[in-house]
Amino acid sequence: MQDVREREALSMMRVFSGASHPELAQDICSHLGIPLSPVARQRFSNDCLYIQLGQTVRNHDVFIVQSISTPTSDHIIELLMMLDIARSAGARSVHALIPYFSYARSDKKDAPRISITARLMADLIGASGAKHVMTMSLHSPQVHGFFSVPTDHLTALPCFVEYFKKRDLTGTVVVSPDIGHAKRATKLAAALGGLPVTAGNKVRISDTQVALREWVGARPRGARHALLFDDEIANGGTMFEAIRALKAEGVQHFTVACTHGIFSGRSIEQFAALDEVDEIVTTDTVPIPPHKRLPKMRILSVAE
Repeated sequence: MQDVREREALSMMRVFSGASHPELAQDICSHLGIPLSPVARQRFSNDCLYIQLGQTVRNHDVFIVQSISTPTSDHIIELLMMLDIARSAGARSVHALIPYFSYARSDKKDAPRISITARLMADLIGASGAKHVMTMSLHSPQVHGFFSVPTDHLTALPCFVEYFKKRDLTGTVVVSPDIGHAKRATKLAAALGGLPVTAGNKVRISDTQVALREWVGARPRGARHALLFDDEIANGGTMFEAIRALKAEGVQHFTVACTHGIFSGRSIEQFAALDEVDEIVTTDTVPIPPHKRLPKMRILSVAE
């Protein structure tokens, strides 16, 4: 009976991909055993987008897969349009799958006359027709509460646990470069057999520069290997500062892990130049183009 219900549910699903990450959308559909529905898109001479869902959605459950990655403005507009199309075309339910929600960084008003953009984006997604949102490893967990529709805040932790359990972790300390994300590192350390864990007390100086004041938790001195774990790496400033501070404590080998591998600016070139970084492990929540894929990089799939 359960198999019959699952087949019926799958037959009523329509999965469409935005332009940001069709490979991940295809992997999700392959895991479910259903086809990825086509989308027609073009850009008019005045730079406006034209989107058409290529399959009927009336009385179906529609899932729109779109990471809010570069170019972020194009991808958020496309997502809003696709949600609105599904709603106005009579979909039974409309779900927004947003593996990477970049605006989660803008979660508070820390300067005068600025937008709390994460809340604004959440409002727009709901207003456009989404009745349910799925996202992963928000940079600021409190952004979960900005959504007015049911929202599943997923974690890639099982992917990392499965991967690192196959490694020899003798002499390893798990490090959160930012004390604000220490809970994630603590969960990873516990799942890997109770490894010691420490977190950096970070102060951000600018968008590209941070300073690490002290370590909170297990002292990293004496560890031969550090597993640095964060939600995302953009320009890499936090990771590079943590590596510098850990080297001063005597750590010689590093594994860098993150859910969202943005690798903006010159971060890839800088990682490539660091021989002490043995491996970079990330996931496919955002597409990583060939020129950003290093030989020592491993990309885990979150499709399942």
